[in-house]
Amino acid sequence: MNQTKMVAVIGLLAILTITALSVFYTVDEREKAIVIRLGKVVRYDDEPGLHLKWPVAEEVRFFDSRIVTLDAPPQRYLTEEKKSLEVDSFVKWRIVDTLKYYLTVGGDESRANTRLSQLVDDGLRSEFGKRPLKDVVSGDRREIMQILRVNTAQAASRFGIEVIDVRLQRVDLPTDVSESVYRRMEAERARIAKELRAQGAEAAEKIRADSERQRDIMLAEAYRDAERIRGEGDARATAIYAKAFNTNPEFYRLYRSLNAYKATFKDKSDIMVIDPSSEFFKYLKSPAIR
Repeated sequence: MNQTKMVAVIGLLAILTITALSVFYTVDEREKAIVIRLGKVVRYDDEPGLHLKWPVAEEVRFFDSRIVTLDAPPQRYLTEEKKSLEVDSFVKWRIVDTLKYYLTVGGDESRANTRLSQLVDDGLRSEFGKRPLKDVVSGDRREIMQILRVNTAQAASRFGIEVIDVRLQRVDLPTDVSESVYRRMEAERARIAKELRAQGAEAAEKIRADSERQRDIMLAEAYRDAERIRGEGDARATAIYAKAFNTNPEFYRLYRSLNAYKATFKDKSDIMVIDPSSEFFKYLKSPAIR
């Protein structure tokens, strides 16, 4: 009997547990829920916590309300001048209207990502198509992201989705185009370097020519000054000689003759053929000074 009662109690507890599970449901803070009764949505705004539903007749579906990142694969887009660019972008979004989200995309995250990808792709194609390459690569990227975020948010609102941000991670030329661009850039840099070297060589020649001109001018001026100083020295020497000569002309003539004898007969092998009565031997014949 006790055993029968125990089985009955366990069965009752099982029935109560199953009933509780089919009647009660919990909404997490990170989730949104909708209650469907016979295929029709009857409630979609439940707050986090414990809630009741009709067993069997009502079904509860849960959706993640956290921010979702859609990281699309890189796509190619054409600029205004029909230049191809490879663009890598991502979108951050979350559910804000559970009913719209369920009715439009069936509550399927992959379908929502597909719709958002189409919106972003159309927006990028439009924005890149009306801008030249240099503006897209260097100037207008922030403006493009702002326009995409606003336009995508407006279009995605009909899906019950809030677009938080749209970002361009990378905007590059395709690999085959990049190589040709790099080659052109390299050739352009080589041309500029050649021009700069030519300008440097020209400037060096000008500096060298100017230095040589200044050197010649300095040497000429130095030579001029040296000649002037030498002339002044010779003039002073001549004046001193003249003054000395006028003081005692006879002694000066004797001094000059002795220097001449010394220079003439400084070597024993020196020979001079001259008339003995010549004026040169005047002081040898008559050395007395009067």
